[in-house]
Amino acid sequence: ILYAVPMMLKEQKMDEVVMKKLGIDAPNQDLSDWEEMLYALRNPKQTVKIALVGKYVELHDSYISVNEALKHGGISTMSAVDIHWIDSESLEADNANLDEILGDMDGILVPGGFGSRGIEGKILAANYARTHGIPYLGICLGMQIAIIEFARNVLNMQGANSAEINPETPFPLIDILPEKKNISDLGGTLRLGQYPCILNEKSKSYQLYGEKEIFERHRHRYEVNNDYRDSLLQGGMIFAGTSPDNHIVEMIELPDHPWFVACQFHPEFKSRPNKPHPLFRGFVTAAAERMKNKK
Repeated sequence: ILYAVPMMLKEQKMDEVVMKKLGIDAPNQDLSDWEEMLYALRNPKQTVKIALVGKYVELHDSYISVNEALKHGGISTMSAVDIHWIDSESLEADNANLDEILGDMDGILVPGGFGSRGIEGKILAANYARTHGIPYLGICLGMQIAIIEFARNVLNMQGANSAEINPETPFPLIDILPEKKNISDLGGTLRLGQYPCILNEKSKSYQLYGEKEIFERHRHRYEVNNDYRDSLLQGGMIFAGTSPDNHIVEMIELPDHPWFVACQFHPEFKSRPNKPHPLFRGFVTAAAERMKNKK
């Protein structure tokens, strides 16, 4: 296990060798939290099945940060995470049986991405999670997918889409913010880096983070179209997080669902093995709960 390497080096007193070589006088470090993490990782009490629905699934390293963050999320509940890599295009096939593919999953995750290929399959996955009570975590594009699916099937906005995917959509739930539409330099329209987010105190996310203001890393160009915010709220969705000026929707949740959370940012970039990201911890915990209830 890669995460065991620091302990192996300590057992071989490599830390002392390095400190002596560099002339640094430092006290012994308390690595008990790392030891506890390794124990939980090596001794899982259960295994949860997570469907990761994307379009680069043949190359697992394309989602390596998400893969590791899921593993981190399992540590807190001593759960091994069995990732089922599902090509979103396969869900679009006429003969695709979603019950066979997704029915036994304990959680469904749609990660970030770009482009139109496989989009409809991701929308089908979000729909399946929503209508079957399966824990769902949407990241970046995965949040946009969840909103498009909700608009089509709950708000009856037929043809709803992202302007990135279909510029001619009658309902552009996802679009470039108006103030950025006239910027010709694409780099100028990209929301990149760490930004603050204010959490809704009535949300699951607030309970997970345990604080009202959080800071998360972004990499996206399209946002929730504010013209449709009232419709989404009236349909039963809540905005779990927004920018401090309330201009940008950062997180959404479905309060009448066991666990349906999606974010515009990339929480996987801030997850650590001995400090799982709150959203991944919450997601895997919800998946473990579903797994137990299936028995």
